[in-house]
Amino acid sequence: MPALLAATTATALAYPVTVKSCNRDVTFDAAPMRAVSNDVNLTEMMLALGLTDRMAGYTGVSEWKTLDETLRANVEQLPELSPDYPTKEVLLGADADFYFAGWNYGMRVGGEVTPETLAAFDIAVYELTESCIHIMDKPKSSMDDMYVDLLNLGIIFGVEDKAEALVAGYKQELADFSATLPASETPPKVFVYDSGEDKPFTAGRYAIPTALIEAAGASNIMDDVASSWVEVGWEPVIERNPDVVVIVNYGDVTAEQKIAFMKDNAAFKDIPAVVNDRFVVLEYVEATPGPRNIAAIKRLAAAFHPK
Repeated sequence: MPALLAATTATALAYPVTVKSCNRDVTFDAAPMRAVSNDVNLTEMMLALGLTDRMAGYTGVSEWKTLDETLRANVEQLPELSPDYPTKEVLLGADADFYFAGWNYGMRVGGEVTPETLAAFDIAVYELTESCIHIMDKPKSSMDDMYVDLLNLGIIFGVEDKAEALVAGYKQELADFSATLPASETPPKVFVYDSGEDKPFTAGRYAIPTALIEAAGASNIMDDVASSWVEVGWEPVIERNPDVVVIVNYGDVTAEQKIAFMKDNAAFKDIPAVVNDRFVVLEYVEATPGPRNIAAIKRLAAAFHPK
């Protein structure tokens, strides 16, 4: 038996294993065999680790209109069990033994589907690290939020070697890219426009776009908002005068329509991003924690530092 295969097999058989999920320790006596992931970015984490054969399906994608062609091609063999957040009945009907979700990524605080409610049915839950801010204190958003999820999934499913190699690759790619960024210029001020016209929904200090923006050599104007994805007023956006607006593309309102809304509104006519037509579009799957974050950082950097 080749040494690498021996190591991988040994790792896969090293149960029970325990991982930290938000403020809980979760122990697995064996790798899940009927896993369900919620949302497009969490599903892509499962795919990046080659776990489709351990999955019963996924949920929470089509209702939010976040499914793109890359994911569509990779999940053709898996059913979408629910277009929105799943109910307990959906997960039980799929004979699920594991649910990978997050707070406001398939679970709501005080809702029907939580780690506690699913425990009664022997469905283990691992929570998206970025989302833990909804139930506990945590550090500001960083790329480690995404890395730790991949590493913990690797432990849970007995593919630690693959997860560690994937994360090491991401870290090296980002380090190499960061070395190419300009060091002397003033970091551009950036506003993340997710949705909303009366009040914008945006990314605060605990949402992953803050980490993406900083890794791309800029700053999020809502970094002082002690929340994750959050609704704010337009007044602070105007006062903080962003140089660039990052549009999150998903749902019924297109990125083009969001850009047009800002360009056509007299209240925004003096914002530098509008004056200079500096908008950059991220797909939802790029603006949430997942395997496409590194590519998103590179695209943001190209928009932030055009020279």
